[in-house]
Amino acid sequence: MFKVVKKRFLNEAKTICLFEIEAPLVAKHAQAGQFVIFRLDEQGERTPVSVAGYDREKGTVTVMVQAAGHTTKMLHTVEEGDYIADFVGPLGHPTEMEGLKSVAVVGGGVGCAIAYPIAKEMHEKGIEVDMIAGFRSKDIVILEDEMKAASTNLYLATDDGSYGRKAFTTTILKELLDSGKKYDRVIAIGPGLMMKLVADVTKPYGVKTIVSLNPIMVDGTGMCGGCRVSVGGETKFACVDGPDFDAHEVDFDLLLKRGAFYLDEEAEMNEHICKMTGGKRNG
Repeated sequence: MFKVVKKRFLNEAKTICLFEIEAPLVAKHAQAGQFVIFRLDEQGERTPVSVAGYDREKGTVTVMVQAAGHTTKMLHTVEEGDYIADFVGPLGHPTEMEGLKSVAVVGGGVGCAIAYPIAKEMHEKGIEVDMIAGFRSKDIVILEDEMKAASTNLYLATDDGSYGRKAFTTTILKELLDSGKKYDRVIAIGPGLMMKLVADVTKPYGVKTIVSLNPIMVDGTGMCGGCRVSVGGETKFACVDGPDFDAHEVDFDLLLKRGAFYLDEEAEMNEHICKMTGGKRNG
């Protein structure tokens, strides 16, 4: 059993929540870019979530979770002092940072929760980090102060212009590249379509671009094949080969198609939860 030692909602809409979990063995080895798989109880589903931080001395790992499906909505009802059944990791490869001097980190929505620790670690290593963070609207903005402290320059935008600049992350990135900004690498984390568009922007400039993929995943060991993606014409598994991949080699059309495979079932489950809770939706 793993104890929840801290819980904090990160935005006005209360759709994204930070959890600090007591897991000494995971904290001992975790690095930015990796992920864990948790289970609420013995009957619960296995759910992957990225490592958003760790404290080796305290033996805790931080995750930031968006209430989207049944399990993540149920996690949002867990309180400080409660326990969850499983917390396995760290899994996947950490983000490569060796030799980098100037990087653009692009986060979209809840993807900023994954992009932030990567930007933070790079910034602490002395790498120049331009962070571009995009959200649909003001009420779902997260980690603004943390991202500002973890980057050389923070560019924050919303789709509707309700906070920061009214723009898309790709628009800002292209402006920076057009202005002559030179990056050793661009790292994009967020919705599949956003990552695809970032790759389209950077390709003409010849900038190596990395994306962190989060396809459907079950066991996290490469055995089930659920998280398979096509990269450079070859089948890869996000759990053991990733989650970071060269954006210019990812088959995003296939990724987006597979990501939408269970949307109808998810909508049906959400409707069921809504009825069971008298019309209230968690998160």
